[in-house]
Amino acid sequence: MLRVLLLAVLVLASVVPAAAEYPERPLTIVMAYPPGGMVDIVVRPMAESMKKKFPKGVAVLSRPGGGGSVGLAEVVQAKPDGYTIILAPNSTLVIHPQINDLPYKTPDDYEPIMGTISFYTLLTVKADSPYKTVQEFVAAAKANPGKVRVGSPGEGTISHLTLERWGGTANFKTTHVPFSGWGETSPALLGGHIDALMAQPGEVKPLVDAKKLRVLAVAQPQRHAYFPDAPTGREAGLGDAAGTWFAYTAPKGTPPEVLKYIHEAAKAALEEPAFVALMKSRGVDIEYKTAEKVRQDLHREYKEHREILQRLGMLKK
Repeated sequence: MLRVLLLAVLVLASVVPAAAEYPERPLTIVMAYPPGGMVDIVVRPMAESMKKKFPKGVAVLSRPGGGGSVGLAEVVQAKPDGYTIILAPNSTLVIHPQINDLPYKTPDDYEPIMGTISFYTLLTVKADSPYKTVQEFVAAAKANPGKVRVGSPGEGTISHLTLERWGGTANFKTTHVPFSGWGETSPALLGGHIDALMAQPGEVKPLVDAKKLRVLAVAQPQRHAYFPDAPTGREAGLGDAAGTWFAYTAPKGTPPEVLKYIHEAAKAALEEPAFVALMKSRGVDIEYKTAEKVRQDLHREYKEHREILQRLGMLKK
């Protein structure tokens, strides 16, 4: 009996220090979209702030492609030790696994950590575009089905589905041009490679302020304070659409105490006055969510988007 107790004490002594050592290595945050996009704008200042809790450093690793699914696929297959996480939009988390064969299928295949920011899609054109209003855009798309090229940050993103939903409601057809992320879309629009863009506030606001782009309509329930002349989708007869939000997630099986540590570091970064001011300047809302709230919202949206994808014929066979 004494030997058993002694062995238990030795085992406990070896485990407790190991758990207390986290983080003993740098934290890697995977950025699954190209540099310059909204994920980049959010993750880099947060990573810098999170270094206060990670003395070995916080690295941002770029893994763009597949509307974010390339990076998330890498994370869900990483070792669940708390050293590899990702900041991903809800489309990457719940839409892509329903239209592509991926190593993650449902919100139960990864560990939510925390929700961060949210925004709605904007229909945007160049400042010198012939489409001065959303009505002119819709009329042109109806008169020339498939001729108007509209970009988005990727197939199956909220931006893409908003375009499809609006087209179905208003009975117009465009040619969807998917990119690898928001960092590529605005340059494509400015370069004349597409005619319009389903964008987001943080990406286009500096370009709208510089009078290089113009917003025709917003998908959110009310007009955006930074683009007051742009009607909502409902006002324009296009209907409502879902919003986009970003969440930190980790591989399935990451220890709860480690998830809590990362959560606390990320929440402190989210509340930094400089970060709050940056998001406000970009027209993006801070929307903190607990891990449990993220999980609930992901399961709800998984079901909601499944119904939409089925109606559009986009569900994988």
